Amino acid sequence: MPHQYTRETAAEGVEAALKLLEGRWKLVILFHLFGGRVLRFSDLERAVSGVSQKMLIQQLRQLENDGIVRRIVHHQVPPKVEYCLTDWGQALCPALDALLTWASQR
Repeated sequence: MPHQYTRETAAEGVEAALKLLEGRWKLVILFHLFGGRVLRFSDLERAVSGVSQKMLIQQLRQLENDGIVRRIVHHQVPPKVEYCLTDWGQALCPALDALLTWASQR
């Protein structure tokens, strides 16, 4: 059954969703992972130009804790850690594409 929103609950819901995406690097990280891409930490570090290792770790942890990104640890030597989007994270793609289209019409 679809959720019945009031103006207030709709505004609160959108605000909560936008809060999940706050952070200088989160959207850049998401766009690198869209399309089912699985990237090692070092690949993300190279792809996200200008981000420090500490900040990348922090942003990835927040995205992981929020259920948007999945961290895959391969127990091997040397250690290998990969990141990909969860299904819920991948579902953001059409919404962000729509937002980009909306913004470009200004």
